[in-house]
Amino acid sequence: QVQLVESGGGLVPAGGSLRLSCAASGGTISNYGMNWFRQAPGKEREFVAGISASGLITSYTDSVKGRFTISRDNAKNTMYLQMNDLKPEDTAVFYCNAEVPGQSYPYWGQGTQVTVSS
Repeated sequence: QVQLVESGGGLVPAGGSLRLSCAASGGTISNYGMNWFRQAPGKEREFVAGISASGLITSYTDSVKGRFTISRDNAKNTMYLQMNDLKPEDTAVFYCNAEVPGQSYPYWGQGTQVTVSS
């Protein structure tokens, strides 16, 4: 079973940048679509960005378009989220997941906290 571990979160001022990583172990993610989600206090988990297995197709929720960039390095079994121009409303726990073809449930990481101060 694939394990996912997020890293790179932290406390930054508004306008700052962070780069999140999602490292996989226990198997390859090269055939999996991957996503970033986030959950702010008192809110439901929401989709942030997704990337196809090949990395050629990406998608973003409207609120992060132009500020966040999702990418992956299948050779390193790792996915990334570059976050620029961070805003206080981006404060959340960020999770990565992997969509496994033929499997009804995705794999999830444990999350990394991102806090943006105003």
